[in-house]
Amino acid sequence: MDDYKNKTDEEIVELISKGNKDLYAEIIRRYQTRLMRYAQYLVDDYAKASDAVQESFIKAYINLNGFNTKKKFSSWIYRIVHNEVINIIDKHKKSIVFDESIDFDSGINVEDSYMKEELAAHTHECLDSMDLKYREPLSLYYLEDKSYEEIGDILRLPIGTVATRINRAKAIMRKICQTKTR
Repeated sequence: MDDYKNKTDEEIVELISKGNKDLYAEIIRRYQTRLMRYAQYLVDDYAKASDAVQESFIKAYINLNGFNTKKKFSSWIYRIVHNEVINIIDKHKKSIVFDESIDFDSGINVEDSYMKEELAAHTHECLDSMDLKYREPLSLYYLEDKSYEEIGDILRLPIGTVATRINRAKAIMRKICQTKTR
């Protein structure tokens, strides 16, 4: 597998499609952690996020021949995860809560660490109050470092709509956080 580390995702997908099925392990290695993180941003349940990612890898493998190698593989696989998470949300019909157990332990100052944890908890509390349609592009942009174009591909939205939703999400976030501090 080491000789494939310099190949792009699209090149690997092409090789898999031509019969080298074992290379799919390289795709999983590249995306497992990132997709789990994204799924957990959307649904605060490790087991559900894990199920969504696993199901997404299976669906991606089954439909690999339908992937257009002229496009970005990352946007395609994120879109599959997005759809799986939405299916889980619809299936369980529960409110989505962000994980508040983020570890900010710097090992330097206990008070500093506590302040960061409080800030993270407050931020997640504000995010919890946001509608999913605003939380999704915000998390993809700031937490997953995706471009507007990639977010548009993942969420199947025009770039202008992505920009609008991110701007609105920032304003909503600011307003919610200011209200919750009072």
